[in-house]
Amino acid sequence: MTQVLEFAKRLMAAESVTPATGTVFDEMEAMLVALGFEVTRFTRGEGERGTPEEPVENLFAIRRGGQGGKHFAFAGHLDVVPPGDGWTSEAFAPEIRGELLYGRGAVDMKGAIACMVDAAAAVPQDAGTLSFVITGDEEGPALHGTRALIDFMRAEGHQPDLCLVGEPTSVNRLGDMMKIGRRGSLNIWLEVEGTQGHVAYPQLADNPIPKLLAMLAELDALTLDEGTDWFQPSNLEITEIDVPNQAHNVIPAKAKARLSIRFNDTHTGASLSQKVATIAEKYGGTALPIISGEPFLTPPGTFSDIIAQAVEAETGIAPEPSTTGGTSDARFLRNVCPVIEFGLVNATMHKRDEAVAIADLSALSRIYARIATDVLGS
Repeated sequence: MTQVLEFAKRLMAAESVTPATGTVFDEMEAMLVALGFEVTRFTRGEGERGTPEEPVENLFAIRRGGQGGKHFAFAGHLDVVPPGDGWTSEAFAPEIRGELLYGRGAVDMKGAIACMVDAAAAVPQDAGTLSFVITGDEEGPALHGTRALIDFMRAEGHQPDLCLVGEPTSVNRLGDMMKIGRRGSLNIWLEVEGTQGHVAYPQLADNPIPKLLAMLAELDALTLDEGTDWFQPSNLEITEIDVPNQAHNVIPAKAKARLSIRFNDTHTGASLSQKVATIAEKYGGTALPIISGEPFLTPPGTFSDIIAQAVEAETGIAPEPSTTGGTSDARFLRNVCPVIEFGLVNATMHKRDEAVAIADLSALSRIYARIATDVLGS
């Protein structure tokens, strides 16, 4: 018997709503030190996110192998989304019912991290260098998490050859999908200024709402692209409209909206920001863009083949390479080395009564051990 179930329960029992600090990292450190890893922990962001009580904790662990060998990194996050109400059992008291382990983080992604730790125990130390890149700020703003870890890795000279992120990529059963890339993410805040006035005297005012609506209509009608061989078409969505007006007989002085754009590698965040800004200016508006991440692709090749072979050996199915879904910290790690995401079934992530099949934990641990061993031996 491996320890994967015990590892998962220990991590899940440590409450770690984003940004995570403290006990959950204590548990992680103890597991890795017992396997011969050198562990470095640090916090970032104190005082920069509103209060000193909300630092972001990060962990980097490394176990060096033979001289000149490969360096393979496991990456993930220990923070979780708030549990919400209506759980059958306590969200942070992991409970086995039948063939499932219930608790927040079961699949996203403490279960996968437990599998990574268990897999590391099965990889001979002389096979090569293994590391863990673990943050407490993936579910939040992601400002002081993996990006800070990348800064640390570069400063210390820790350069992985390949990196696997344990996000829950499987859809219907363990092993049916891996993510070889992700679309970029861009949010843009739009604003149109007007002149406040009485609705009975419109000639003395300037209503910004019709301008904003015209702007949004033009933006909504855009076809950004038709997709590519590996990416679905980019999409622009209007996610918020706000007119701060508390009186029924006042023409407002300002109208606001927000866009969210998920885009493929035919664009950059900067190029789309400029396109939107140009349209906003036509209607007297302004556009403030925040680029959460650029698109990336790890083209099918040796790394994806190693993952596919490991998955097929343990599950009998070949994972589909995909770029669908939201963003992850792979968008930052791709600047360090080639990165692919593969993990548990995502059906219950971010839901109440989040759960993972116990059999999937054992299978994923074996898959991760195969991947790490094969990468280090390649």
